[in-house]
Amino acid sequence: MTDTNTAQRSLTLLGLGDMGTALARTWLAAGHSLTVWNRTAAKAEALAAEGARAAASAAEAVAANDLVVLCLLDDASVGSTLDGVELSGKDLVNLTTGTPGEGRARAAWAEARGARFVDAGIMGTPVMIGAPEAGGYVLYSGSRALFDSHRAVLEVPAPARYVGEDPGHAALYDVALLSGMYGMFAGISHAFALIEGEDIAPKDLVPPLSEWLGAMGFFVGNAAERLTSGDFTTGVVSNLAMQVTASGTLLRTAQEQGVSAELIDPYFALMRRRLAADEAAHAAEDTAGAITLLRR
Repeated sequence: MTDTNTAQRSLTLLGLGDMGTALARTWLAAGHSLTVWNRTAAKAEALAAEGARAAASAAEAVAANDLVVLCLLDDASVGSTLDGVELSGKDLVNLTTGTPGEGRARAAWAEARGARFVDAGIMGTPVMIGAPEAGGYVLYSGSRALFDSHRAVLEVPAPARYVGEDPGHAALYDVALLSGMYGMFAGISHAFALIEGEDIAPKDLVPPLSEWLGAMGFFVGNAAERLTSGDFTTGVVSNLAMQVTASGTLLRTAQEQGVSAELIDPYFALMRRRLAADEAAHAAEDTAGAITLLRR
């Protein structure tokens, strides 16, 4: 049965760290009946004062409702928390951070115990929960029937994005997006290191750096198109040979400024390797061709 409204829903939440507590408070504020459990009971007791029902054990918390949300430390914590707990007929929504393989294995584990399962990846921090304007959202994959049945209540803390029946895909999207983020953070960190000690205030670099990164966002779609088609040469503006040559200027500048190039040179090394493999074939390519070298 599809959940078409969010009023008077009942659910269980296991795990009350910073993220779990933020999730709990949004469901309570929206008027849901919430049963909570945490290994450290004091955290559950604090939420009981705000209207939650604190269960004495994970088994008691799971028995209280059909919809059970997990927000624990890691996949091992999920296994140990639910070890021996009756799961038949339950709908498990796993918000615990994990790998694609762990999501798939946990889905099979849940199905063998008579439960439906959805894995998830939270794209946001605790302060973004319950604040849709902050831009956070949650990725879900696994049982479509479970997701459709509970979508309205799952969207109370943050918008929901379903990414497919494969229970490993939510974690895969999550890690792919975070990997892109950390790569960007690495470049930003290098940029600020370059100006340290110069008569350039860090705040003065913010507008041009932010604008430039935004302008270069086209690379995401461009790379996807080229990886799909296998065509790395049509419509190239800045070819691989030129980019490899230009990277030398960036590395020499880092040396002049006394800054380690350890955050950016691995990417340049990948481009150099692509070019060296067959310069005649790859010199005119877009740099997206270097992505193909990363598969082992």
